[in-house]
Amino acid sequence: MNETIVTPLFQPLYRQIKALLTKSLISGEWGPGDAIPSEMEFAAKFGVSQGTVRKAIDELASENIVVRRQGKGTFVATHSEEVIKLRFLRLVAEDGSKELLDNKLLSCVRSKATDDMAIKLKIKPGSVVIDIKRLLLFSNKPVILDRIILPATVFKGVTSERIEAFNGSMYRMYETQLGISMVRADERLIAVGATAEVANLLSLKKGAPLLSIERLSYTYGDKPMEWRLGLCLTDDHYYFNQLE
Repeated sequence: MNETIVTPLFQPLYRQIKALLTKSLISGEWGPGDAIPSEMEFAAKFGVSQGTVRKAIDELASENIVVRRQGKGTFVATHSEEVIKLRFLRLVAEDGSKELLDNKLLSCVRSKATDDMAIKLKIKPGSVVIDIKRLLLFSNKPVILDRIILPATVFKGVTSERIEAFNGSMYRMYETQLGISMVRADERLIAVGATAEVANLLSLKKGAPLLSIERLSYTYGDKPMEWRLGLCLTDDHYYFNQLE
C-alpha cells in the first residue's frame, strides 16, 4: 500500500520524499549505521519513480545524513565512521600531519539559559542548560578551549562522570548513548584576543590572537540541539573547509 504524500503545494516531489524519509529518521525507524531500504522499495512504497527517490537520497547524502556504499546500499550516517566523526572539527596541522586527539574536562554545571541562548536553542529563557568547558589537545598540546551549552531536558543524562568515562567525541556520545544525531551545523568565525583566563588555559600571553568558532549544531528536522564556542590557537594549525 502506497503512503500518502501530504506536503505544501509547489514543493518538488523529490523534496516531499526527502521530508518523509527525514520524518522516519526522526521517529527512529532507522538508527545511526543502519541500512535503509533500496530506491526500488521506496519507489513502490511512495508510488513515485526510482529517479525521484534517487534525487531525494542524493540530497540527504550531500548533507551527510546518509552515506552511500558502492555495492552495499545506503546507510544512516554515524559519527562512529572515520569519514564522519571529525567532520565538524576543521582545525588541522600546518604540516598536514595526523595528530593524536585528546580532551580534558574542566567543568560541567547546570545553569539557566540567557535570553540570547534561549533564542539560539529555541528554548524558554531561564530553562536549565548544561554548561560544559573542556580543553581539546592535539598531540598533547592544548589547542582549543571549548564551551558547550545543551538544553538539560534533552541531555539530562550528561554529567561530568559520563563525559570523562566516554572520553571521546561529544557528537559520538550524543549518538551512541543518548540517541541524538547531529547532522549539520552553522558556524561563525572571527578573530579575538585571549582573555587572562583563556591565555592561562592555553598557555598563552594575554591578548594573543585566537580564532573564535561559534557553532550551532542541529539534529533531524533542523532542530538546534547544541551551542558551542571554540577558541582556537592557530600558530601551527589552520581552519580547513572543502567547498563543493
